[in-house]
Amino acid sequence: PAVVDKRVLKEEFPVNDSGRMQAFVPNLRREQFKDARLRRAFNLVFDFEEMNKQLFFGQYKRINSYFEGTELASSGLPQGEELQLLESLRDKIPPEVFTTAYTNPVNGNPENNRNNLREALRLVKEAGFTFKDQKLSGPDGKQVSTEILVDDPASERIALFFKPSLERLGVTTSVRMVDPTQYENRLRSFDFDMIIDQWGESLSPGNEQREFWGSQAADIPGSRNTTGIENPAVDALIDKIIFAKNRDGLVAATHALDRVLLWNFYGVPQFTYPFSRYARWDRFSHADLPKYGRSGLPTLWW
Repeated sequence: PAVVDKRVLKEEFPVNDSGRMQAFVPNLRREQFKDARLRRAFNLVFDFEEMNKQLFFGQYKRINSYFEGTELASSGLPQGEELQLLESLRDKIPPEVFTTAYTNPVNGNPENNRNNLREALRLVKEAGFTFKDQKLSGPDGKQVSTEILVDDPASERIALFFKPSLERLGVTTSVRMVDPTQYENRLRSFDFDMIIDQWGESLSPGNEQREFWGSQAADIPGSRNTTGIENPAVDALIDKIIFAKNRDGLVAATHALDRVLLWNFYGVPQFTYPFSRYARWDRFSHADLPKYGRSGLPTLWW
C-alpha cells in the first residue's frame, strides 16, 4: 500500500563502476571438457530466454562479456591496438576472434531450440563424440555425464533448469546440493564437474587476472581459476593488462583477453541486472549522482 500511495518510492541506480561474469563453469581438469566444441555445445542448448521468463519475470539480461557492463567489454570485431595484440597470438587463439563478433545463442522458442540443438550435435560429432539412443559418448567410448555442484537453493533451481537441456544433448546430468563447508572443500581441491561461479571486475584490472585465468593458478588448490584454464595466449594478454602503460593500452588488452576467453567457451554465461534496486520513504531524497557512484548512499542523501 505504501508504494501505491507513493509514500514509498522505488528507484534504480545504474551500476557503472564494476563488471561481472557469472556462468556455469565446467572443470577443464576433466578430460571430457578439454574440447572447446563440447563446451560450446553446452552454451548452445542453454535456454536463457525461457529461464528468464519462468524464473525471473523477464527482468535479467544475458551476460556477453567477462567485463559485462563496463567499457572493458569487447564488442564488434577487434581493431587498432587490440587487433595488433591479437595478431601476435593468431596461432594460439580461435580463428573466430578475428572474423565473428561474439554473441550468445538465442533460444526461447521451439524453432530456435531445435536449431541450436542441431548445431550443438554437429559440433560434438565433429569433435569425435557419438550420439546414439539419446546418449552422448566421448571419443573414448565413455558416456558423457556431469554433476552440477551447488550449495544453496537459489543456485539449485538454476542448475535444475539447465539439466533437461543438457539431457537433450545426451549428457547424463545430476544436480547435487551440499552444505557450504563441503562445497568449499570440494571447490578448493577442484573436486567437481561443473559449478556456478562469478568473478567481479573493477574498471582497472591488474594482476588479479592471473589468479582468475592464469596457467600458474590452475594447479594451486583454492585459487580463483576454478575453470582450470592453462592457455599461453591468455597468459600473454594478462601480462599486457598488468604492464599497460596507459588507459588506452589497458582497454585494448582487456578487450583482447575478453574475446579469447569468450571464444574458448570456458563457461556458459548466465545473467545480470545492470541496476541497484532501492525502495525509500518519500521523506528521503538525494543529489544528482556521479556516473560511478551507484546510489551514493548515505553520503549524497538527506
